[in-house]
Amino acid sequence: MDSPHDTTTPTPPRRRRTLRRALIATPAALTLLTGAAYATTTAMDVPPPHTLYQVLNAQPSRWGDLFPTREITTGPPTPLPTTPQALPDTVPWKGDHITVARFLDLTHTNALVILRDGAVTHEWYRDGVTDTTRLSSWSMAKSIISLLVGQAIARGELTEAARLTDLLPELRTGDAYDTVTVRDLLDMASGINVSENYKEYWPFTGTARMYLTHDLPAFVKDHRDLAFTPGSRADYRSVDTQILGLILTRVTGIPLADLLTERLWKPVGAEHTATWNLDRPGGTEKAYCCVNATARDYARIGQLVLDDGRAAGQQIVPTSWITRIATPSPHALGPWGYSAQWWHHSPTDPTDYSAIGIHGQYTYVNPATRTVIVKLSDHGTEQDERETYTVFRALATHP
Repeated sequence: MDSPHDTTTPTPPRRRRTLRRALIATPAALTLLTGAAYATTTAMDVPPPHTLYQVLNAQPSRWGDLFPTREITTGPPTPLPTTPQALPDTVPWKGDHITVARFLDLTHTNALVILRDGAVTHEWYRDGVTDTTRLSSWSMAKSIISLLVGQAIARGELTEAARLTDLLPELRTGDAYDTVTVRDLLDMASGINVSENYKEYWPFTGTARMYLTHDLPAFVKDHRDLAFTPGSRADYRSVDTQILGLILTRVTGIPLADLLTERLWKPVGAEHTATWNLDRPGGTEKAYCCVNATARDYARIGQLVLDDGRAAGQQIVPTSWITRIATPSPHALGPWGYSAQWWHHSPTDPTDYSAIGIHGQYTYVNPATRTVIVKLSDHGTEQDERETYTVFRALATHP
């Protein structure tokens, strides 16, 4: 029905019927529209319409199945002991108290794993998901990149003070962009102007476009404008992590998935092969997102951080880097604290911290209670994050 305030001249009924018949009944018209859609996506260097349709109709946790990947392989797995413990009867939720089962349902949870002192105390999966199901990390991958950066710094492969364009000289601009440092990128303080756009029905700008591009290095090169002076403040930008990924690959000479395999996945004793989505077959990893792994193996990464970077009796990540992660940086991100790609509930409180991804992905670390919680979900883009964090604290402090 037309709006009563619509002042446009309506299309005459006969013309509307004629146009409708032309679009529905004429194969040539459909062919023309289809061809135009495919030509447009080709020109924009993004996946074709049929892939975009699949993405829009799949759960975010399974988008990793729709794009090219590189494998993250395992060595001998380190078993996780099991010590079942009861959960609290209720947890706080938006001014009320609800059961944990209700919380999991309301937040569209796919998997929940809780470790206490390195042992699995609780494990839950929704129907159709098991402990062998690979689910997308989304931006939890940023926190994995942080650990790889910490290792690279300890190996002398780069420093926090190093300038982006000294490491990737093809990106030099001759202006303020050239002053961006590794530290700025780690703390989301680069000022690089790529918006955090997650619009499903217009994924052609900002981070959504970066997610779809077939050429991530070219995307980074095409987006070197600044929104503010590097290092002056923080603003969450996934492009910062993508550049960190490009830097890691450059200074080590190793693709990110292989780097993760050798420096983290095998050392922590991961049980299952994981994958990392690429921009194209054989191409570049989407460093800011898109590791696909099991809940238990994400929990092993959380346990590595909880154990001050140690696993299987070896120092895998320097203790100094765990301290860096655990200490909020000078630049807050809104009401949250942030440090080297890890989130803090408060800009000043270092009590606990998390890897967080959109749609409700969490690897939560609580050093005081020796607890790690992994929650993987298909929830809203950034929905109920602070409330979920409060639930994690209730679960972690339950006797």
